[in-house]
Amino acid sequence: MSKNKKTIGDLIKEYFKKHAKQDMQHGPVVDWVEEQYLRIYGRKPRDIWRSIRSLHEQGFLIKVKKGVYRYDPEKIKRRKLKDFTTKQKVQILERDGYKCVICGRGKKEGVELHVDHIKPRYLGGKSTIENGQTLCAQHNFIKKTLNQTETGKKMFIRLYDLAKKEKNEKIQKFCSDILEIYEKYRINGHIKWEK
Repeated sequence: MSKNKKTIGDLIKEYFKKHAKQDMQHGPVVDWVEEQYLRIYGRKPRDIWRSIRSLHEQGFLIKVKKGVYRYDPEKIKRRKLKDFTTKQKVQILERDGYKCVICGRGKKEGVELHVDHIKPRYLGGKSTIENGQTLCAQHNFIKKTLNQTETGKKMFIRLYDLAKKEKNEKIQKFCSDILEIYEKYRINGHIKWEK
């Protein structure tokens, strides 16, 4: 790569270094990186927000709150994030029957499967069989953008609404019981459930 060619990560780092120790909103960072990338390559970049999150996971950025990050050169932590070994991946896939633990689709349906950390590595999750699960590509992507309790709550709300529409009282009651547990423990209160 020539000196003038930069990756999305390089551009994000450049932006944050220019604004060291400042709390930076996600939007202006994405806009600036997109503008620079477009100027260099003549096309829009993909998944800038994912690269920002990745730099946070690696310890380069501090997450202040949702959508706000800070670069502090004195507080950079280099995290050694161990992945599952090939042997562990096989064990997890076999344990889960080569199916996504959320939707049940798998190899037979031609679905791409991923071995995922239940508790993310950047939050201290270990690469152990117990902390591993099989997800289809779609649900792995959803999990990466929402934490698992948010994903679960949204799934039960959709299932509840569908059961209500179809007048399936058994499934409706099942979902209602679970969603009431979310409310009891004040989990993901920002996701509203209309009974």
